[in-house]
Amino acid sequence: MAPRCPSDVNAAHCAFTRLRRAVAVVLLAGCTSVPQATRERDAEAKQFGTHPNSATIYVYRADFRGPDESGSYSVLWVDNRLIGETLPRSYFRVDAPPGTRVLHGDGHDTGRLVLEARSGELHFVSLRVIDGTSRFTPVPAATGRREILDCCTLMENWAPGQRPLLR
Repeated sequence: MAPRCPSDVNAAHCAFTRLRRAVAVVLLAGCTSVPQATRERDAEAKQFGTHPNSATIYVYRADFRGPDESGSYSVLWVDNRLIGETLPRSYFRVDAPPGTRVLHGDGHDTGRLVLEARSGELHFVSLRVIDGTSRFTPVPAATGRREILDCCTLMENWAPGQRPLLR
């Protein structure tokens, strides 16, 4: 049985609040995430090595939260390939074929970035989630390296056949 609304609260507002909470619980129950990488893999990724036949893209979320930002997750895709769920203070390292790459969110998240990825080069992208929308910003290599070293932990990329973790 649902708790009663306080007498000073409009019954319709109280019912709407209950509905929003129920929807949030259902949505969060269906969210998937990927595991945090081991310390060894995190340390290796923070060496910022490259591969001669692929482009390396680092996508990270620093823990800065401005007035419009939320600590909510977003799901990262690169060229319609699921990478994983982003969280504040986390990052992904993605090795991709050279050429035009599209980083984007999922579902209602309309954020996207078209990136010209070059073989053997590092590309750094800062990600902020504002009002549920991913805001991708390419940053200089020195900035990306510094912010990743200061803030973030590597998340494992989602792999086909991997069983997602349920929240």
